[in-house]
Amino acid sequence: QLQACGGGLVQAGGSLRLSCAASGRTPSRYFMGWFRQAPGKERTFVAGINWLGDNTTYAESVKGRFTISRDNAKNTVYLQMNSLKPEDTAVYLCATGPSRNIYNNWGQGTLVTVSS
Repeated sequence: QLQACGGGLVQAGGSLRLSCAASGRTPSRYFMGWFRQAPGKERTFVAGINWLGDNTTYAESVKGRFTISRDNAKNTVYLQMNSLKPEDTAVYLCATGPSRNIYNNWGQGTLVTVSS
């Protein structure tokens, strides 16, 4: 089970930090990632991180502004979002999976709203 939190309303240029904790049985050495879904749009990849935390990937639209990290002792992944833009407004969902390209366990999202 995945539980994301940390969303909210923020002005453009502001920052938010999302977190997502995994509970229950978790696979070994799993990838963790963040996705987002804006109103009326498809879900898109935002960022991913491997088990060791030394390999991260980002969508082009968030590179340089968002940072993904994880704490395996807490089974938690974080997404630090800086310089937020109105187009970042979306429901943000976390997910886990066996590889960078396969995410098969999804949590409920947290809403991020960026006002202009």
